[in-house]
Amino acid sequence: MIQAIIFDLDGVIVSTDEFHYRAWQRLADEELIPFDRQINERLRGVSRGQSLEIVLEQAGRRYNDAEKNALAERKNRFYCALIQTLAPQDLLPGVYAVLNALKARNVKIAIASSSKNAGTILERVGLAGGFDAVVTGNDIRETKPNPEIFLKAAHQVGVPPQECLVVEDAAAGVEGALRAGMRVLAVGSAATNLQATARADGLASISVSDLLAVGESERGFFRGVRFSNGK
Repeated sequence: MIQAIIFDLDGVIVSTDEFHYRAWQRLADEELIPFDRQINERLRGVSRGQSLEIVLEQAGRRYNDAEKNALAERKNRFYCALIQTLAPQDLLPGVYAVLNALKARNVKIAIASSSKNAGTILERVGLAGGFDAVVTGNDIRETKPNPEIFLKAAHQVGVPPQECLVVEDAAAGVEGALRAGMRVLAVGSAATNLQATARADGLASISVSDLLAVGESERGFFRGVRFSNGK
């Protein structure tokens, strides 16, 4: 049985993808580096440092470590200014209903986000203090697809990995959760990921009963949840 659900933040609870894109685009424009939405897709679910390395693949010159640190900090300043506009109404559809229903069933809920700004985002959308555990990019040494962040979240809520379900919207997160020995519901842009235990468009498209049954059903479809691995 699922005893804990671990949520990614960006793209699952709230969408800040556009803010990341605009911040990276501004940085790239200032540095005269080609950047577009196709490149931006490669940044999903990876750390700020790894994202910067991808952006710099198109640069016309090499940057030393000090310059890279300065670029990463500049991008973060741009991003932090943008997320100040977030509010509770920016939560993705279905989030409030799912979280409240899970609490009513005494299911542990946690956030596992590579973002170092996760605390600010949760505060802006009114969910600060709303989870049993919050693990962010400030708390880990290795980012997704390394399973560290998911294992830390499971440890903090006191639930074995095999009894945890991760909800993810990025390929790196899906891989990391599977490596942690957890079941995974892929949503949003990851809903085509056949490696995930199950797939759905988003939290608004499934019930809490569906969520807790992920990995338990043998049917190909279960109230809108598409099962993978031949199920």
